[in-house]
Amino acid sequence: MFVDRTQVEVHAGNGGDGCMSFRREKYVPRGGPDGGDGGHGGSIVVIAEAGVDSLAALAHRKHWRAKNGTPGSGSNRHGANADDLVIRVPPGTIVCDANHDLVLRDLATSGDQVVAARGGRGGKGNTRFKSATNQAPRDCTPGGDGERRHLMFELKLIADVGLLGKPNAGKSTLLSRVSRARPEIANYPFTTKKPNLGIVQVNLDTEFVMADIPGLIEGAHTGAGLGLEFLRHVERTRLLVHLVEPLPMDQTDPVANYHALRSELAEYSADLAERPEIVAVSKAELPNSEEVALALEESIGRKIHRFSAVTGEGLDRLLRETYRLLVESRTEACS
Repeated sequence: MFVDRTQVEVHAGNGGDGCMSFRREKYVPRGGPDGGDGGHGGSIVVIAEAGVDSLAALAHRKHWRAKNGTPGSGSNRHGANADDLVIRVPPGTIVCDANHDLVLRDLATSGDQVVAARGGRGGKGNTRFKSATNQAPRDCTPGGDGERRHLMFELKLIADVGLLGKPNAGKSTLLSRVSRARPEIANYPFTTKKPNLGIVQVNLDTEFVMADIPGLIEGAHTGAGLGLEFLRHVERTRLLVHLVEPLPMDQTDPVANYHALRSELAEYSADLAERPEIVAVSKAELPNSEEVALALEESIGRKIHRFSAVTGEGLDRLLRETYRLLVESRTEACS
């Protein structure tokens, strides 16, 4: 099950209490204090780890609690510190404090981590309070409470290229043709219920990640269809490949469909609307695909690609142009 947004409650461990104790040994009439400190409670640590591709583990476990530190004891024995509780999430996960609407950290790359809730400090034993003027202290402190938080996890997939288009535009078919990804494909709208990632091999040394974003419809930025659930996955892509179906099943105008989805992107994020984009007419095997491509070129004043994932026509040109623009965008980002 693919889960990209969930909320959990976390509770770090409490610190162990400090101990009040005195040495009681034969022939040692004034042994003095020997109470040890309590151990620290375990913290809740969130780590981004490659290979984790969903937040499903968090969706099925709503409460996460770290262990408490153990109390101190006599003979100056300190209590054991509790181990931290580690929550593993996919790279690209944003960790927020749900109660205060505060972003704790954006775990963008594998290995990034954040302490979401700190464990309580161990209490001090009475040995800590001895002095020249207080040789028999009867003071000790309790362990501190661990932090408690409600966390919101939101996953934004990290991909170089995002495939956009209305339902049934051929995004999943294209991804399956150029990578080893095997998304569900069928001849009806909204076949794809979750984003799919595939690695496109350009040559022996070069590859990029392509994401198939489920079909968007007009009103997506307000939550229509699957809009808000998946528009956020486009935010981290460097390049958009917008697929236009030449013969939509709902008999709508392909050119109008393109402009409608462009408006949805602009309404959702002005930055997203400025992202580099390739426009391609899919299903080039259909007789009217060339007419649609010419109409789009006239409407937006840019070169339009045509390809067929079935026959392979135009696929190489589309991939070469995609890689060329990716290299340009990376160069601009580094300069």
